[in-house]
Order: sequence, then C-alpha cells, then structure tokens
Amino acid sequence: MAADREAVLAALKQIGDPIAGTDIVASGVVRALNVGDDGAVRFVLEIPPDHADRFQVVKAEAEATLKAMDGITNVSIVLTGHTEKAPPELRPRRPAEPKGPQKIPGVDHIVAIASGKGGVGKSTVAANLACALAQMGRRVGLLDADVYGPSQPRMLGVSGRPASPDGKTILPLRNHGVTLMSIGLMTNDDQAVVWRGPMLMGALQQMMMQVQWGALDVLLVDLPPGTGDVQMTLSQKAQVDGAIIVSTPQDVALLDARKGIDMFRQLNVPILGMVENMSTHICSQCGHEEHVFGHGGVAAEAAKLGVPLLAEVPLDLQIRIASDGGAPIAVSQPDSAQAAAFSTIARSLVAAGVA
Repeated sequence: MAADREAVLAALKQIGDPIAGTDIVASGVVRALNVGDDGAVRFVLEIPPDHADRFQVVKAEAEATLKAMDGITNVSIVLTGHTEKAPPELRPRRPAEPKGPQKIPGVDHIVAIASGKGGVGKSTVAANLACALAQMGRRVGLLDADVYGPSQPRMLGVSGRPASPDGKTILPLRNHGVTLMSIGLMTNDDQAVVWRGPMLMGALQQMMMQVQWGALDVLLVDLPPGTGDVQMTLSQKAQVDGAIIVSTPQDVALLDARKGIDMFRQLNVPILGMVENMSTHICSQCGHEEHVFGHGGVAAEAAKLGVPLLAEVPLDLQIRIASDGGAPIAVSQPDSAQAAAFSTIARSLVAAGVA
C-alpha cells in the first residue's frame, strides 16, 4: 500500500532546516509536494541559493528517510533557489559569478524553437525537427522548457524518471536518437506545475546546466509561448545561436509572432527563420486543397522582417497521429511528403552551421 501525504509530511517534519532552526515543513521550503498512487514522491526544496551546499545534505537526508518508509517506490527532489527565504544577515556574500551567457558543457550549438502564442504547433515542429536532425546523423538534444505544458515526453514516446546518481547531475532519457530532458518526466500527466518565477528560472537552469547532456551537435529548446521568464533566462544564461519562430498564417498569430521576434532581437539572439505551420490542408478523400488558416502570411512576414522562411508545414492528420503516438512523423514515415518539411528545416540548420 502506497504511503499517504500526511505520512510523508510527518517524516519530513523530522528533518531540520539549517537556516531557520526548525523543520523543513514548518520553515516552508518544501513546495509542490506530490505523493502518487504508485508510491512516487516528488517535491521541490525552495532554498536560499547561497546555502545550496548545506541543503544538499538536507536533500540527501530527506531522500534516505522517505526511501526507508513502507509504500514509497521512488523519491524525486528538486533544489531551486529563492533569495527572499533567508533574512539579510543570513545571506553570505556570493562568490563572483561568470557574467553573460555561458556555454553548456558538451553542447556545440543551442537553437530555440519559439512562438508568440500557444496552439500553433511549436512543440510538434521541435520534436520532428529533433528527429529529422538525428536521422541525418547529428547528435541532438531536446530540452522541453515549456514547464507549464510539457509535451515532449509524449511526443517522443519517453517515460520513466531521470536518475541522479550523485544528487547533483541529472541523467536525461533518450529515444529516436534524441536526448530528452523535460519537467514532464518528473511529474504526473495530470499534475499542474504551480511555480512562481524564481522557481521556474531555477528549474530551467538546473535542466540546462546540471543535466549530463553528453556531446551534442545541437540542443533544441522547446520554449513556452510568449515573451516571459523562460525566454529571458535562456537568452541571458546560455549562449543561444539562434531562434526559429513558428506561426500559423492568420493575422492573430502573426501579431504575437512579431512580438516574439522583437524580444529575441532585444536579447541579441539571431532569428534563424520562420516556419509556417498548418499552412494548407489537402483532403485525403478528394485531394481538394484548402487553406484553413489562410496562406502565405508567414512568408510575407518573413520577407518584411528580412528573415528566411524555412518551411511550410501542412495541416495533416498523420502528423498529429504520429506525435500523439510517441513516434513523430519524421521517424515513423521519414520519406513521406508530410516529413519533407521537417527535413528541409534540418538541412537549413546544418547549412547555417548551427547543427
């Protein structure tokens, strides 16, 4: 029988907070606690970042305590910093940090896949592009940075929990030749991620810098829609070689796409090009072609902004079925007409020297 939430909280109350002088539950550092029906326990320790070393001991003690309990099958704890937790007198001076964006160890290039608004198929493009690059022999990683709506584990057919042998380095999972890291691998499918900005940024930095990516030619980053904390943190903390903007042809989507392009330009991230998704629909029964969301809007916008149009991806049932099934169409039907657009984008990145 799996342990319940109250039993887990009672166990955590036996572990002291080295800063507050009370237990870690009473001090409020335990956040987003989830106890699954399968006995998997997951939560965040939201700590003062200047005391990360001291809380590594707390994390290890919490893991050992919970794993010793009956009904606990797995324990996953994420450390994330929040400077307001500790009073000023308990915040020692931090050593000087490197200024400006840093390279991720082992990663040659980073390409952001972004959109101004949600629902335009950005994650579908990211998953298929990653698989298309892998089929070309490139060493590819995919970071699912859409923390509030992670979909890449489903699209790439990846399940299970990333391991952390030393409590510091995270081992990503792999499928279809793509190395994947996503917050979705650490939460249940129906569990909401209810995090404030500092927790979000801390988690993103962990997924970038503490994941053992290995040697990669390119790391694709599937960003959330919009122009918020995640986009800014990525651009300011990592050396991003460029961004691809995904949009559908209609004016409403293009309005937001322009804002996304402007944001990246303000952050000094080059725009590698635009992708028009759901560009056209061809009836599988009669062959009639219909532009459900209009057509050519992204091409016109790309020409206006002076950036390349990388591909026009059709609105096609097989693309959706393949993604939902965990084998993107770039893998399941690599020689199909539907997969051709993603191969075109992949060749463009290789030709540009960023993959």
